[in-house]
Amino acid sequence: MPIMRCKMETHKPHHRILLIEDDKTLNRLMLDQVQRLGYDARSAASREETLEVLRDFSPDLAILDIRLPDADGMTFLPELREYCAVMILTAYGSIDQAVNAVKAGATEFLVKPVSPQNLELTLARFFETVALKRDLAFWQAQAQSATQVELVGESAEMAEVRRLVSIFAAADTPVLICGESGVGKGAVAASLHAQSTRANGRFITVDCDDTLNEADLFGQDTGSKERSEGLIAAADNGTIFLNDIDKLSPAMQSKLLRVMETGSYRPLGATAAMPSTARFVAATGVELEEMALMSHFKSELFYLLSSLKIQVLPLRARKSDVMPLAEHFLQGRNFHRGIDKSFAPETVDALTEYDWPGNVRELRNAIERGVIMSAGADTVLPEHIALPSQSSGLPSNASENGVSLRFDHQPTLDEIRDTYLRLLLDKFAGNRKQVAEALGVSERNTYRMLKKLDGK
Repeated sequence: MPIMRCKMETHKPHHRILLIEDDKTLNRLMLDQVQRLGYDARSAASREETLEVLRDFSPDLAILDIRLPDADGMTFLPELREYCAVMILTAYGSIDQAVNAVKAGATEFLVKPVSPQNLELTLARFFETVALKRDLAFWQAQAQSATQVELVGESAEMAEVRRLVSIFAAADTPVLICGESGVGKGAVAASLHAQSTRANGRFITVDCDDTLNEADLFGQDTGSKERSEGLIAAADNGTIFLNDIDKLSPAMQSKLLRVMETGSYRPLGATAAMPSTARFVAATGVELEEMALMSHFKSELFYLLSSLKIQVLPLRARKSDVMPLAEHFLQGRNFHRGIDKSFAPETVDALTEYDWPGNVRELRNAIERGVIMSAGADTVLPEHIALPSQSSGLPSNASENGVSLRFDHQPTLDEIRDTYLRLLLDKFAGNRKQVAEALGVSERNTYRMLKKLDGK
């Protein structure tokens, strides 16, 4: 019967093997076989030599002879397992001892003499198992993240967000999440769903832009036997997340208000109402109250939504969250790519000093860029992330009431205004009333300026 040959060409260049065998002939023979299979391999003939090799070589697997001139394999096994997985190499008369070694933590054992075919199959099977376990861990993490959304941050502001989420999750009342673009309103909504009794139901995100029509949300009855199901019906007992609800048309606002108030809706073209059991969570990056006062948003819908409200501050107002978020994103990239990178100290300084006008979304993209640009390096440097030059800020010698704006170019009037607005937002932690007082204008005018700023 022909021997099946398992090729692992895609992964071999990344796998390192350390062969520990005191027989010089067998050592040289097996080392040559392993290297011919495409693995990065080195060898040692004793415990002392093994520890010397491990100083500058990090193997994925060690093949250990159970008897060495300066150590017993069973005694050396626990120590070696601190570095990598261990496969035992034994003679015919030592099979019982090899079985005991496997019970003690060795992955498998090879019996001397080892044929090239058996060696290839055993190594291929081992690394294939490692890959399967890694994939299993990935999908288990994916499944867990689908039901458990982590709101990362060490600031008091994020602690308050988490507190409100845990309280509001137990209710069925609509929730309004407010905050600038990119602060993580979607993550807060997903966390609300994950902590609620609806966690096993669907979490459906609806972008309330110009492309959304009534049939998308409410469905349509064409008169035939088949009915076009809308997103409300699809959500069933789950959660509907209405992102940028301020962009919803007046007609859609009225229909949505009716659904929330009555728990029923009527698909387009239908004569009978349908029940709605979904929970509604909405998000906005503007002041809905101002829009309602100016008749740009249905006031009844605003008051219904704002009974439970969560405010997510911009990242520049909670700088202590920058590095926990950055580490969270980096570890996520490390896991997905099977790498192990870290931030250089100067990168940490750059990340914490930057104002993050694009908030958490900009930070996540910056970390992704840093991981890609650092290529094979173990450390992510500032040049890998390539943050834009800070265009504004208070210098360390500025007085508390003084303001100094810095630019690395000749600024336009709009740039000066926007920079000053961001500085005030940072100073007053996003409090629009205090910003208006500092500017010496009405809150309504401040709202208009901030809305224009958020749209950039």
